[in-house]
Amino acid sequence: MKHTKKFAASAMAAALVLPGTAAFASGGSDDMMHEDKAKNVTVKTKAADLRATLDQLLSEHFVLAVMDMKKQYDGSKDAEYYEAALKQNALDMTPAIASVYGDEGAKQFEKIFVDHNKYTTDLVKAVKADDQEGINASKAETEEFVQDLSSFLDTATEGKLPKAAAEEVLRAHEADVYKTFQEYAAGDYEGSYNTFREGYSRMYDISKALSVAITTQMPEKFDNSKADTKAADLRSTLNSLAAEHVALANISMTAGVDQAKDYDAANWAEDMHTADFKGAIKSIYGQAGADQFEQVWTKNHIEAQANLVTAAINDDKKMMGDAQDMLKMFTNDFGAFLGAATEENLPTKAAQEAVAGHETYVQDTFMQYTEGDYKGSVDTFRESYAYMYGVGENLGEAIVKQSPEKFMDGTPGSMPNTGNGGMSDTNNNATTGALALFGLALGAAGIVVARKRQNA
Repeated sequence: MKHTKKFAASAMAAALVLPGTAAFASGGSDDMMHEDKAKNVTVKTKAADLRATLDQLLSEHFVLAVMDMKKQYDGSKDAEYYEAALKQNALDMTPAIASVYGDEGAKQFEKIFVDHNKYTTDLVKAVKADDQEGINASKAETEEFVQDLSSFLDTATEGKLPKAAAEEVLRAHEADVYKTFQEYAAGDYEGSYNTFREGYSRMYDISKALSVAITTQMPEKFDNSKADTKAADLRSTLNSLAAEHVALANISMTAGVDQAKDYDAANWAEDMHTADFKGAIKSIYGQAGADQFEQVWTKNHIEAQANLVTAAINDDKKMMGDAQDMLKMFTNDFGAFLGAATEENLPTKAAQEAVAGHETYVQDTFMQYTEGDYKGSVDTFRESYAYMYGVGENLGEAIVKQSPEKFMDGTPGSMPNTGNGGMSDTNNNATTGALALFGLALGAAGIVVARKRQNA
């Protein structure tokens, strides 16, 4: 099925811009200089692009590694395709590394990274067999990977990312993967999903550290732009929130149709993700605005996806059609709302196509899984995951162009730290600004719905 990709992401990005919210100064040379600087604030720099690329590849590696291990442990029919996807993700990193360090550096990186993925298979086999010797051997191999890759990064970045610092974050990442899987295997599903969310968030810290090291090492290659600006932080945070939603939706829906033991915990993780959005809005607009956001986000969206699962389990064609109609209603209503909120600066039709792009991906991933097209489902999931990074880029650009003063570096931050989602302080500030605009849009639209999520 064809999808609206880059265009759809651009449409959704533009959708969250509210006219008249930016406070531009006027009068006087200082004010004019301030305005000129504000006009240059952007998320679309070479350094921010590098960081976003690493955001996507490294976070997807974590998601696929965890899913691969769980699928192997459970003997799932799609396990081999997640294993293949994990390997392909590693290979996909090669062009990014080659663009910075050349083909030889990329080959060194690829060998280290691709080889370490087999450790996940070894660990799964050892855990299933309760083979402590095998578990210890797998951990030893993982430590060897940490040493090899940290040495490579230290050398490649000419010490801009020191070996000790690289060791620390890589070892923490491997611990996240192991703990997430260990808790899952032990039946502590809520603990496993909590660790998953923490480990997922950590990948964005790693990509930030690496991109800052690279751009500091060779500034001219990146037009002297920086990877840790407020605007780049915003883009990265939006990447994280958007892509995590897709990952959790896929995990939850497939767990549901399989009637897996972790289905309730997967739903809980989705609820915690929603709570991150809600908490940020509450910090700006109070409880009423936060409740309103939760209702809009849940009804005909998260709820409808849960209904798709119930319909698939019961082979209930009517319920399936009703759930799909709910998603169409969400697409149409939310698109119309976005058109109205932006005074048709984003045409309603374009907004509806943007929302439909995401919903189509999620449904296709799920339906391919239920129909036994496991390779197709995994491939579509990866496309869906990548799609959200276009949303992060374009949504971030729309927000900084709407309120550039909030994202000018060297100015004091005016947005509170919500402390949600395990993200860094800088990213939380950027997220709050983004969600503030979104919350204002919800308030302006006056959308009020009330219906609790239904679980299968």
